[in-house]
Order: sequence, then C-alpha cells, then structure tokens
Amino acid sequence: MNIHTPDALRKPSRDEAEAALNLLRLWAGHSSDAEIATLDPSVGHLLPGAGYPVLSRNYPSDFAVTEAYKASLPDLQNGPASLIVGEKAVIQHVGISNFRLPIRYQTRDNGPLTLETSVTGTVSLEAEKKGINMSRIMRSFYAHADKEFSFGVIEAALDDYKRDLGSFDARIQMRLSFPMQVSSLRSGLKGWQYYDIALELVERAGVRKKILHLDYVYSSTCPCSLELSEHARMTRGQLATPHSQRSVARISVELVGDRLWFEDLVELARDGVPTETQVMVKREDEQAFAELNAANPIFVEDAARSFCQALKGDPRFGDFRVVASHQESLHSHDAVSLLTEGPTFAAESLDPRLFQSLIHAG
Repeated sequence: MNIHTPDALRKPSRDEAEAALNLLRLWAGHSSDAEIATLDPSVGHLLPGAGYPVLSRNYPSDFAVTEAYKASLPDLQNGPASLIVGEKAVIQHVGISNFRLPIRYQTRDNGPLTLETSVTGTVSLEAEKKGINMSRIMRSFYAHADKEFSFGVIEAALDDYKRDLGSFDARIQMRLSFPMQVSSLRSGLKGWQYYDIALELVERAGVRKKILHLDYVYSSTCPCSLELSEHARMTRGQLATPHSQRSVARISVELVGDRLWFEDLVELARDGVPTETQVMVKREDEQAFAELNAANPIFVEDAARSFCQALKGDPRFGDFRVVASHQESLHSHDAVSLLTEGPTFAAESLDPRLFQSLIHAG
C-alpha cells in the first residue's frame, strides 16, 4: 500500500516561499494599515521603512487586568540564572534606599508620634538568582505601618520579605528626625531639639540584632586653647578667647536588655558630654553656655571616652560604637575619633566618607 503525504504538509520550496513573500508584500503595499492589522499586524514588518505594527495611542482607562493577563507579563527579575549579567556571585545586600512613609513611634514623654521615616531595606541574593522584586519590600512596610510601632514594623516587614524573597540574610534601617522639648540653661525658655535617629534590624545566619543610632550635636571647647587664653590674660593682660566648635557624635548601640526609649539614649549622651547645642537662648543662657563650656573643655579623644563611660555597664546595651567629629574653628580640617566595644561594629576598613557624614546641616 502506498501512503501519500497530503500536499498541505509538504515543506514548500525556497522558490515557492519567495513567490509567496513577494505576493504578500505586493498586497500589503496596496492595503491600508487597518487591512494589514486585520490580517496580521506582523505583515507590516515586511514593508520597506515599516517594521512595527500599528498601535493605539489612546490610554485604555477601562482595561481590566485579569489573573491570566498578569501571568503573561514578563518578569526578568525572577528570571533564570542564564539571564544573570556578570559573575554569578552572592550579593550581600540588594534592595531599596530612602523609601519614605509615615511610621508611628512610642515615646517616653509625649505619647505616640507619627513621623516621616526614610527606609532602607536590603536582602542577600544567592549566586544563582537573577534578582529580587523590590516592590515587595515597600508593600511589606505598608502592610504593617498602621498596626505596629518602631521596631515592631521592622520585624514584621523583615519576616514578610525574607519569606517572599526567599533570602537568607536581611537588613532594614529606618531613619527619622525625633523631636524633644528642651529647656534653656537659665531663662526657663523651652524649644524643640531634633535628633537624627536610625533604627536598624539585621539578620545574619538566623541571628537578629537590634541597633539604635543617634547623632548627638554638642559644643567642644579645646582644653589647650582654653589654657593658652588664660595664660595670655594672666601674664600679659591680653584678652583672648579659646576656640570651640559645633561637634557631632554618632552613637550606635546594640539593644539587648529592657526597652530603651529614644529619650534615654539622648540623656545618656548628655550625661557623657553636657555641652549640647542650645535651641532657645537669652543673654543669661548664652553666658551660662560659655560657663558650661569652660567647665567641660574636651578633646575629641575625651569625647569618645566620655560617651563610652556613659554607655558602658548599662544592661540594655551589648556592643556599641562612638564616632566623634570636632569640626574645628582653628583648623581647616576636623578632629575625629572612633571607639568600638565588641565585635558588632569592629571593622578593618572604614567608609571613606564616614566622618564627612557627621556634618550637622542645621
């Protein structure tokens, strides 16, 4: 028995294909865009100078996304390892920075506050994974921002996006400007002091650490300059003033004990170095501030050790770090120091702009 393959299944010859192509081009060349689109939009690619189908320029406000349509959307971030650009290496941190939203905070003195907060959220990325869906980090925060306070928001969000993104390490940091009402030294005036604070939750190898950062701004009077000024007064009757400058200490503490209020850490810093910059002053306050500085002259080394003394032994802290910068009025450079306690903040290398980041813009 002879079996004949239907002619429709036969592969056309090259000459037949070229003839069909020429016929299609001839038809398309005499047809409107609408006629071409009705037959097949891809026919437009066959015409000289064309190559793209006719597309609508009107926004489809009534278009509804279905589950099937969503499933058809490309997702390069979660694509196969074959799409990885560069070396297939582990990335320790990848995510978003300076995503802002209002977060509620519990305070010791003024009840709950809602403050604008800048969020940095990152996760680790395994070598064989192309990327992460960064919008999930933001969605995690929105899911918990109205229900939780402070570290509670961070922990809930970290749980969510570690699970969603399948990562083994994660880090979230929330930065805010925290208001505290402070009194002047002698006049009884009150004003609001704002403190740059950051809350950080780090999970590595299944171990979580809570870290609190505070930028504390103070005045530092140079002890050497103070003694030289007094020498000029006493030996030559020469009026002289010691130099002092606005200074910043960034205090970072690992939280291990009972709840630590933001106000508590500010007061600990103030105990270490009492010459905090002032908000509201009258003449008697300015004189008092001059006297307070003269009573507490301080080199940058003294500042680091004074803050250390205030922190050391407090059961609420584990490891800590103090970075201080005295932004000199005598020199065109700054005097800086760094002191760490424990392995959490120990580092062989420093961010080249670490001390520059301590500039207080006011």
